[in-house]
Amino acid sequence: MNVDIRRQIAGEEFDYQTLMGLLSGYSNPAMKISGLIKAGDILRVKKGLYVFGERHRRRPYSLELLANLIYGPSIISSDYMLAHYGLIPEAVYALTSTTFKRPKTFKTPLGVFMYKQVPVKYYPVGLRRFEFTGGAFLAAAPERALADKIREDAGNIFNNQKEAEQYLFEDLRLDEDGFFAMDLALLEDCARLARSRKMRFCAAVLKKRKGKT
Repeated sequence: MNVDIRRQIAGEEFDYQTLMGLLSGYSNPAMKISGLIKAGDILRVKKGLYVFGERHRRRPYSLELLANLIYGPSIISSDYMLAHYGLIPEAVYALTSTTFKRPKTFKTPLGVFMYKQVPVKYYPVGLRRFEFTGGAFLAAAPERALADKIREDAGNIFNNQKEAEQYLFEDLRLDEDGFFAMDLALLEDCARLARSRKMRFCAAVLKKRKGKT
């Protein structure tokens, strides 16, 4: 392992251009990269994207930042963020993101990263920036994460407010206190911009609890 590489790259996640710039003094930088991968000094997440191997790691790599970098522009959402906020009881291991580009799934040595397509006008609503030591990533607010889950869940069809309530609290097992603390205006914006009847029915459940007509 070239010590200079570790010293000159502050984070754990880095791209091919950064690596090539630091290895420009080698006669065959591509071969050097292959050697670093083979030795386990760096791990190739996907073409052009890497993290440091365990023995050179200063901190855990960020799966969330990697999700933004693997395919973008994208924001982490749906099941992964619902679990992050404690709104669903299940542990979620695949990182689910939304993008206005074509949907894709990447199976990497670090896990599965899934990207669902959403309308361009809907894409930025409910977007949040999360900062951590070493970087930042983009992810959905609770309302947006729920809206994306509802939109993606094509197997569950409901046509009124009562059925929406059953879907939320029986099928998803959504935390009721967390749901009723949500921002109604934001959930309604999601429904409007995504043109989703199912989202509108779910927003109506929240609206009724908040006592708004």
